[in-house]
Amino acid sequence: MTSPAPDPVRETRRKREHERQAVVFGLLVAFLLLAGLAAAAMYSGAFSSPFSRPIYTPAAEATQPEPCLPQVKGQPDGALPVPYSDVKVRVYNAADGASPLAGANEDALSERGFDVVDTGNWQGIKIQQSEVRFGTKGITRGYTLAAQYPDVRLVLDDRKGATVDLLVGEEYSPPLNPDDVLLDAETPMKDVEGCVPASEITPIAQVVQSKE
Repeated sequence: MTSPAPDPVRETRRKREHERQAVVFGLLVAFLLLAGLAAAAMYSGAFSSPFSRPIYTPAAEATQPEPCLPQVKGQPDGALPVPYSDVKVRVYNAADGASPLAGANEDALSERGFDVVDTGNWQGIKIQQSEVRFGTKGITRGYTLAAQYPDVRLVLDDRKGATVDLLVGEEYSPPLNPDDVLLDAETPMKDVEGCVPASEITPIAQVVQSKE
């Protein structure tokens, strides 16, 4: 019995398949060799990996704890509110874009007797929640001013004087109706929840507003 004659078409197809497989396997081997060489070079320090720098995600800004009221000489039961006329206030827009809110707050606070000494647009970072900023000499004044608002944050900075700043943020709440302000000249103020003694807080740097 004789063997069938080879089919030339089939032989050609088989040869092409072998050639294609050889090319694919050759490329895979070359890639593995290159990857191994690159890994060895990075390990030895010959060059740095493009992924050696960590992926950076902006972290939430650290939140300073709010300061507690200080012990005041002559007020053994706790710090009393400061007379409004003794509180020097600067009011600044700290939201994106120019806003009339500083002027509106100036009017409201002036009507209550606060001594508003400056208004304008904040030249520091923009903020979401409104803040009252003050130094260690202005804590009771800061509390007195903050009591006029339903939702402000108390921030201790390193200023030397007793002037306080009201920064009107993006999430602004207007001042309370005067009848709803829980202050009485003869009743000590209360610490905000979760406060920390000022001596245990590192004050932030005061942002000085320049006049142009």
